[in-house]
Amino acid sequence: MQHSSDSLPHKLTNNSVVCLMAPTASGKTSLAYELYDTGRFELISVDSALIYRDMNIGTAKPTATELARYPHHLVDIIDPMHSYSVAEFVSDVARLIDECHQKGKTPLLVGGTMMYYMALLDGLSPVPDSDDIVRARVEQWRQEKGISALYDYLGSIDPTSHERLNATDTQRITRAVEVYLQTDMPISDWQRKPKQALAHNLEQQWHALSVMPDRPWLHDRIEQRLDIMWNEGLVTEVIDLLKKYPLTPNMPSMRCVGYRQVLEYLVHIDHPILDENHLDKNQFYEAFGAHTAVNGEKETPDNITQSAAQSNIAKQETEVLACQEMQNKALYATRQLAKRQYTWLRKVMQLPNTSSSKISQSENKADTSSRMILQTFETMAEAREYLS
Repeated sequence: MQHSSDSLPHKLTNNSVVCLMAPTASGKTSLAYELYDTGRFELISVDSALIYRDMNIGTAKPTATELARYPHHLVDIIDPMHSYSVAEFVSDVARLIDECHQKGKTPLLVGGTMMYYMALLDGLSPVPDSDDIVRARVEQWRQEKGISALYDYLGSIDPTSHERLNATDTQRITRAVEVYLQTDMPISDWQRKPKQALAHNLEQQWHALSVMPDRPWLHDRIEQRLDIMWNEGLVTEVIDLLKKYPLTPNMPSMRCVGYRQVLEYLVHIDHPILDENHLDKNQFYEAFGAHTAVNGEKETPDNITQSAAQSNIAKQETEVLACQEMQNKALYATRQLAKRQYTWLRKVMQLPNTSSSKISQSENKADTSSRMILQTFETMAEAREYLS
């Protein structure tokens, strides 16, 4: 059943696409649920962590009950040891938008992965997808020679990317090397080619809604959310993931905020899960600057011999300190994530060839003749009013 123009908010047409963009812990999900309950919207997740199965607590994933009541596209679509490119995301969203419109629903894209939003709104460079054989070759090279060798090689074949990237940016360095080996063209050359964005589709009306709440308020929300995650068992969740999957610390799933800090904690306390046969223990210790002895056990300074009682006390103290450090690092990393999200949101609001205006309680106007409408709000309540 198609929406009649009267059944939609006056700003939305039958071909509308709505992006609800905001930092982590800002209340996006609650508003998305309210909008879904109106019967007009279908939810598409824009979150690079929610794509992973079995990663629930640390991603603040909706519960199974919530997902049954409020179905989300692009949630729980791959296992944690797999990867999901931005290009794959864009392709999936293009298909889902068409499906939503065919059902008479307005696609509501909600999440906090700003790189995904930029790909939708500003476009992607036509960089080819990764080739599995080339990727495996580069990964073997990295493991044998280290990321510094790849970074030096990148300097010889792509000086532009070499200068732009940090020497420790493993993900982007390996990707740049992969692209060159696969195409014989530097990734920087590919990135200069014209971009095309889904939001440039003149047959669709895109509404990019950016909610940028007060920083102190958001920091309090972040701290509260992390407390909930620790109490719900984030550490146990990561241990269970390591039991089930052949994970490595450099996989995209394990670089997610929260999970990264738990992995470091498990390394620092020399958790027995890292001795599982399907895990490469040395990779975990190398990733966090720790060391293991030849037999795989953690070295003790100067080979000091301790009594069993002393050893247990020292172990407990180490675990307590490591746990506190993990929680502090996770809080800091999440706040840094929010800071980057604010930066991305400001970048989105500066996109060219769009109509952009600041909505306040006394002003609620938009240029509906533009192919993409950008709006900035301070609260979710203002965004709700725009969509009601």
